[in-house]
Amino acid sequence: MVEARWNGTLIASSDDTVVVEGNHYFPADAVDPSVLRPSDTTTICPWKGTAHYYSLHVAGSENRDAAWYYPDPKPKAENIRDHIAFWKGVEVG
Repeated sequence: MVEARWNGTLIASSDDTVVVEGNHYFPADAVDPSVLRPSDTTTICPWKGTAHYYSLHVAGSENRDAAWYYPDPKPKAENIRDHIAFWKGVEVG
């Protein structure tokens, strides 16, 4: 079971993550939706497509753009559609 924690709180848990470039992508339904806030931030990956971001809100604290996902990934990254990955201090393991 792979878990993601931030600020001492479990925010995601799954035994079905997809690892891409060293990052665990959790199925969207394995992530606690109450901690996610949409962000206007996007970035572009040449082979995965346009990443969209969420900020995390846990116990009154915000971690801006700490989660990302590809709503419409390019064909080579189709396996991460409907998955969310984390960074910026989120502990995954």
